[in-house]
Amino acid sequence: MHDIKALRETPDLFIEAWTRRGRDSAAKDVHLAISLDGELRAAQTKFQTAQAELKKLSAQIGQAKAQKDEARAQTLMAEVEGLKAAIAEAQETERAKAEDLRNHLAALPNLPFDDVPVGADEHGNVEVRRHGAPVALGFTPKDHADLGEALGMMDFEAAAKISGSRFVVLKGQLARLERAIGQFMLDVQTEEHGYTEVNPPVLVKQPAVFGTGQLPKFYDDLFLVMDPMTRNDLLKKALSDKGNINPNDDLVEAIFQALEAAPTNEQFFAVPTAEVSLTNLVREAITAEEELPLRLTALTNCFRAEAGSAGRDTKGMIRQHQFQKVELVSITTPEQSGEEHERMTQCAENILKKLDLSFRTMLLCTGDMGFGAKKTYDLEVWLPSQNTYREISSCSNCGDFQARRMDARTRKSGEKGTRFVHTLNGSGLAVGRTLVAIMENYQDEGGRIAVPSVLIPYMGGLTHIG
Repeated sequence: MHDIKALRETPDLFIEAWTRRGRDSAAKDVHLAISLDGELRAAQTKFQTAQAELKKLSAQIGQAKAQKDEARAQTLMAEVEGLKAAIAEAQETERAKAEDLRNHLAALPNLPFDDVPVGADEHGNVEVRRHGAPVALGFTPKDHADLGEALGMMDFEAAAKISGSRFVVLKGQLARLERAIGQFMLDVQTEEHGYTEVNPPVLVKQPAVFGTGQLPKFYDDLFLVMDPMTRNDLLKKALSDKGNINPNDDLVEAIFQALEAAPTNEQFFAVPTAEVSLTNLVREAITAEEELPLRLTALTNCFRAEAGSAGRDTKGMIRQHQFQKVELVSITTPEQSGEEHERMTQCAENILKKLDLSFRTMLLCTGDMGFGAKKTYDLEVWLPSQNTYREISSCSNCGDFQARRMDARTRKSGEKGTRFVHTLNGSGLAVGRTLVAIMENYQDEGGRIAVPSVLIPYMGGLTHIG
């Protein structure tokens, strides 16, 4: 979310920044925001003027009654009744204009930092550094799905029977390896890098998802669930309204109608990332500057509809509806966020180094950054079966963009004034993709998978799978 005062005072800055992001409507967006702000302020002035007039008339009525001038008092009271209707109308106009402005600002992306390279898509990203050389296996590598299915420990067909596509069932040693990876990542981030482990809710309300910027832009990627009592009441009403139904067709339609009718405050969203839960811990709060930076981490299941990725990575575990991820979140002062961004990225890189996996760090260009980011580094790990690097972590500095949406502030001890915090988030790392990378980079020609040395203690001493 953006400060309308800053947008009003420096419109050219916003137009230039959004143009660098490839937003063709940048000038139109700015002009509309300024226009809506003007309409809102005009409505506020009208409302305040009417209130002042009401106060004036009320005083005159008191004077008229004190002077026992009932005729004048009645005339003034009639004027008050008319003015009350005008005030109600002005108040409703102000509310509507405020909502229009808020909705417009909520749909506008963050401004990139000046050092972010300009580009239209991933081809404009810049490699910052590289660690290790791609592994030389000496044979044609298998992809992780073929390896896992051959071992009898990765079952996409069984998952499809239960839940549909983009799910997997892991069994035996592979299931343990995934658990080991997540535990290892948490231990490194908490014991070596000073993050505080949190076990947060994975079902959140609408304001939380709005606060971190997934709403309204990414609604189609979110899984929506509902309070069971509300769901049942709405479903009963939908079925009652329809009368006789075809249980094979109309029941499904009635369920969808019930979901759509659910009040916003009775809907839950399954988190697409623990960033939502962790960042919102400072929502509508003032955190002492002396406590910052605040560094939080969590290992949770994450849920994404992948609505914009039809046809991409349909095989295997690269793009799943449900996956585990270790999330890193930092809450900082504005002065700390740049340095913290570099530190967070290095904390994520450290996991890949300990696993002895080749990776590269990419600075994303303006056209490839996420909606809420001012600057983003992606870590891409080498996958032998694809003969390329694939994203395994994304670390972003959001500046005060999320903080404004959440009203998250900070204040120095002994001072009255507050200011918005800066928020940062990153994957440290995506557990499923790390499992994929280990399977493919540590495979042998016979289809066995060596366990990376740092994970052997977490695997009870097991050195090979298969």
